[in-house]
Amino acid sequence: MTAPLPDDATLTQSGAEIAAPTASILILACGALAREILAILRTNGWSHVTLQCLPAIWHNHPERITPAIEKAVTEARATYSQIFVAYADCGTGGQLEAACARLGVEMIAGPHCYSFFEGNDAFAAHAEDEITTFYLTDFLARQFDAFVWTPLGLDRYPQLLETYFGHYEKLVYLAQTDDDALTKKARDCATRMGLTFERRFTGYGDLATALEPLAAPAAKPG
Repeated sequence: MTAPLPDDATLTQSGAEIAAPTASILILACGALAREILAILRTNGWSHVTLQCLPAIWHNHPERITPAIEKAVTEARATYSQIFVAYADCGTGGQLEAACARLGVEMIAGPHCYSFFEGNDAFAAHAEDEITTFYLTDFLARQFDAFVWTPLGLDRYPQLLETYFGHYEKLVYLAQTDDDALTKKARDCATRMGLTFERRFTGYGDLATALEPLAAPAAKPG
């Protein structure tokens, strides 16, 4: 697992594969999770795992996720003994969960990455009290313009800010790392949106828990 990670802009557009030569397990993941998953793999020394990322920009196009996962799982079955899908529902309306059940592969529980980073139980406990909250992760703090500002047209039509976010009250930065520069970026995002700012350190949350069963190498298909 020594291959360099493509930058976030690359993952946004085209996805990436970071392969281990002795891998027997494949993780199919959203590119927005690549840094965090690689950190978990490297920390644990899991050289038997390959990470393949689908484009992170599909965060804005959830209808593309399920067909792409179905195709990727079908293509990878002959190579890997186990495939894990590192997505939550992510706006697919239950379609991804149904596809994974049909294909016989596991996926991350929860509605989206904000929930599983904080911990699904913790997030659900206060979800109703935060319906006017906008969330950022480390990835979105880095890529705020590419994923939020520009796709919504706010770089060209700033008057739309009130239309999109007039009912929001605060921005919560769910931080996976202790990074002062990222915290500043997140705070700047809140300022641009006219929202109050809150930072919560989550670490990897339920993502790390979901990957724990991959610790033992699986035998490759014969």
